[in-house]
Amino acid sequence: MERLLNIHIEKLPEGVYLATSDELQGLVAQGRTVAETLEIARDVAHKLLEGNLKMRTS
Repeated sequence: MERLLNIHIEKLPEGVYLATSDELQGLVAQGRTVAETLEIARDVAHKLLEGNLKMRTS
């Protein structure tokens, strides 16, 4: 299942990028490039949503 999610990405003073989302609590991802950060954020989002689904069906 695909779902659209607004993600905020900012460049930190250390030179890395940080992704967060107001729509999915707990989503925090960090990478060296925007593309890498988005890829990590997508994986984190899948895991968070998967965990939420398992909790609801238990």
